[in-house]
Amino acid sequence: MLEVKDLTVYYDGALALNGVSLRVEDRTFVSVVGPNGAGKTTLLRAISGLEEPDSGTITFDGERVDKLPAYKIVKKGIIQCPERRRPFPEMSVLENLKMGAYLRKDKGEIAKDLETCFELFPVLKERSHQEARTLSGGEQQMLAIARALMCKPKLLLIDEPSLGLAPILKDKMFDAIKKIQLSGVTVLLVEQDVSVAMGLSDRIYVLAHGRIATEGTREELMKDRDVREIYLGI
Repeated sequence: MLEVKDLTVYYDGALALNGVSLRVEDRTFVSVVGPNGAGKTTLLRAISGLEEPDSGTITFDGERVDKLPAYKIVKKGIIQCPERRRPFPEMSVLENLKMGAYLRKDKGEIAKDLETCFELFPVLKERSHQEARTLSGGEQQMLAIARALMCKPKLLLIDEPSLGLAPILKDKMFDAIKKIQLSGVTVLLVEQDVSVAMGLSDRIYVLAHGRIATEGTREELMKDRDVREIYLGI
């Protein structure tokens, strides 16, 4: 579904990504892990059209998208759930969710997807008329993911969903994300919690200093002691 090839991106004059390549197959769960400053968020922003690559290509469903503006990439089904949630703070939960469906015209399907979001995150239904700014951090993260789902993604990019969450909320969040992938949505997750990401993913890429340091399945990565100790901290 997605192929990133030899991607190089400079961010604020610094080399953020240096020849990064990865593949995401249809309906799979792929994670990119690595330390702060490794380039993980820049990678998602480049795929979303929010950062212009300096070189390399990004192909989605057989079509190059690296030269397209962000709104056209969204129309093709690549939807990003951003780091630090970023709800519309003075809008209600329901209004935030409806904003996720802004480009859609299929009212019947929008209503069904809204109910799906409420089934996935029941607290959002309870708080549907509250302003988003009054939600807890965990609830805002649920809202961010649900809002992205309302865009009807083919490929869902999720940036650091566990940031600042208590362990019990983190578990619920990742259970929901796995359910989303099993429903047929392809997921590309950026995450610092390596153990959780490895438990969920079909394939893991380790990003360090703007480069892919290693990649593989959980089983493949766990076999290599150096990879475990140097890159995964396990």
